[in-house]
This record gives sequence, C-alpha cells and structure tokens, in this order.
Amino acid sequence: MPDEYIQDYWPKEGTFCWGCGKNNEHGLQLKSYWEDNETIAIWKPKDYHLAFPGILNGGIIATLIDCHGTGTANAVAHRTTGDSGLHFMFVTAGISVKYIRPTPIDKPITLRARILEMNENKIKVLCELFSGDMKCATGEVFTVRVDTTLFLQ
Repeated sequence: MPDEYIQDYWPKEGTFCWGCGKNNEHGLQLKSYWEDNETIAIWKPKDYHLAFPGILNGGIIATLIDCHGTGTANAVAHRTTGDSGLHFMFVTAGISVKYIRPTPIDKPITLRARILEMNENKIKVLCELFSGDMKCATGEVFTVRVDTTLFLQ
C-alpha cells in the first residue's frame, strides 16, 4: 500500500462524498493510488453492505466504480496540467455499469481504472471491479471539468 492516496490531495473543504470523501466518517472512505499507468483501490466490505447474504449491494458497486473513476480522472488531469492548486475538478456526467456476476463480500474488493479518452474538458475512464481474482463488474465513468470556485469557498 502507498503512503499517499489520490484523495489526500483533495481540498479539506468539500470532500464529504459518501464513497470517497475523507471528511465523511460514515462513508466508504475509498482510497485510490497510482500503479504504473492505472489506478488501484482496495476496499473491504462489511456485513452491512449486503444485498443478499454474502453478496455486495449493487448500488455500492456503482458508487465504488464512480468514485474510483472520478478520482482517476482528477489525478490524471492534475498530473497532466501540473495544476496542484485544484482550481478545477472533474465530476461525473454519466456512468454505465455492467454487473458480470454477484460480488462476494468475503474478500477485499479491488478496483482498477485507466483512461479511455481525454481532452481539456472531458475524461472517460474504464473501471473494473474484482473480488479476489474474479472480475465481477465493469464501468465507464464519463466526467466533465467544473470550476471549483463555484462550490468550494
């Protein structure tokens, strides 16, 4: 595991997202990091994340893919532009999730994401979700650039 995560660079104010916000003590607290040309996150489900006995809830799967995808988009955008001042960020404009098989909760969940398309104002990310070595879901996260001064003050 790395010493620093993508979410550690986000501004202190405004990071209350239920999936990845570091200031939401009741959230999932997803943490993403770079490994070569992709981002990785490892998250451990709890018994109360169930849809059915032993199976992870589909809404939580979608949230994990969404948050890891937007984290990846933001990390690559700031890495590419060299702007560490967080004057902008990329937020979800759309998401498409494919559930391949039920996701067991008896193992940590691993998310792997990479950039599919990118320009100055839009980034499309592919994210895959695994339980152990078994791929359980995939998602495409479509993000758009927004000015943070509109909502972070």
